[in-house]
Amino acid sequence: MSKYKFISNSEIETKNFAKKLASKLTKGDVIVLTGELGAGKTKFTEGFLSYFGLENEISSPTFTIVNEYKNENVTIYHFDVYRLENSDEFYAIGGEEYFENGICIIEWGEIIEDALPEKYIKITFEKNIEKENTRILNIENFGNSINMEELV
Repeated sequence: MSKYKFISNSEIETKNFAKKLASKLTKGDVIVLTGELGAGKTKFTEGFLSYFGLENEISSPTFTIVNEYKNENVTIYHFDVYRLENSDEFYAIGGEEYFENGICIIEWGEIIEDALPEKYIKITFEKNIEKENTRILNIENFGNSINMEELV
């Protein structure tokens, strides 16, 4: 596992970082987003989807657990597992079957950490108390071959 840090000073910087990361990912890649409410997970997802021309499709999967976004090249599965008790509920909906079928973005993924594949990227969002619009993105790369140093 390798660790990186990206400091974003605006929603635009968060979206641009997500867009750059999206450009490096392919089917089978998994991104876990964690951090308190309002820390930037949804803005990150908007930026990520914009790389694929899907930014206008986003809606919160809070009540459906997973939303599917498709273009002609890729399927993106956007999970919000906040309401799940544990990974058993994730397995019950066949969650692990999504991993190999597209790119997965999983909000609150720490809840199902033991169900995650061997290779994934975890981004923990932190608010900056002094600067309202600044976010610290702590990135942990668990075996993914992406060169994160090019992005941060």
